[in-house]
Amino acid sequence: MRNKSSRFAIPYVVWMAIFVVAPIILMVVYSVTSADGDVTAENFTGMGLYLSVFTRSFYLALIATVICLIIGYPVAYAMAKEGPRFQRLAMALIMLPMWINFLLRTYAWMSILENNGLLNQFFRAIGLLRLLGVDHLSLIRTQGAVVLGMVYNYLPFMILPIYSVLVKLDGSLMEAARDLGANGFHVFQKVVLPLSLPGVLSGVTMVFVPSVSTFAISRLLGGGTQMMLGDLIEQQFLGGSYDPHLGAAIAMVMMIVVVVCMAVMNHFGEGEEQAVML
Repeated sequence: MRNKSSRFAIPYVVWMAIFVVAPIILMVVYSVTSADGDVTAENFTGMGLYLSVFTRSFYLALIATVICLIIGYPVAYAMAKEGPRFQRLAMALIMLPMWINFLLRTYAWMSILENNGLLNQFFRAIGLLRLLGVDHLSLIRTQGAVVLGMVYNYLPFMILPIYSVLVKLDGSLMEAARDLGANGFHVFQKVVLPLSLPGVLSGVTMVFVPSVSTFAISRLLGGGTQMMLGDLIEQQFLGGSYDPHLGAAIAMVMMIVVVVCMAVMNHFGEGEEQAVML
């Protein structure tokens, strides 16, 4: 019976082998070879020229992740405490923007943030620009615009995992903590927050990873002045400076750093959960 049921996993295994394992192996091979096929480490040693791109990518992705967590956790917590009707409405409002194409949403922010966009027109109408003595505020082609685009596009991926954990928490645990004399803050600090860490870690992963590797947001809202790792990798494969071996090496390093960061966070989360159980 077990052998028969395992046959249903064969299509999934084949799919993973072709579209996940094989590309990773190909990336590893490209990263340690030259255009002539010789094994070399030059692809990694030459990445020092792009240290500023690495720094900017992880810095902006970290800021966007923290902002999403600061906004997303209270929203998820408020949703979990409300009734089913409110939860369904809130879920629909959160999911609604995701039904629109990712690029269209980013283009919409270009119209809002550009020098003659909706925000600058509003500031001009209320006299703020005249008060500041400027014709417009430079909102687009800045790091702030890139972070804003990340937060807007990836915030639902922070809210939903946290909400899915909070809504399933056993209310008797919080009642027991209150019966033992804990106030609302201590109940949240000692019970709710530690038990919600799996959702927090999932949300952080789902926001940080696409943020650090994005290229559409940085290109459209950064105007090409805020190059990130995704732009750099795309440039090596599709741009004028064609060098797929260097691009594979950059992608390899980025993947290793992200995996290490996620492993550290997951270890921290496991330690917190064990502490709560004790």
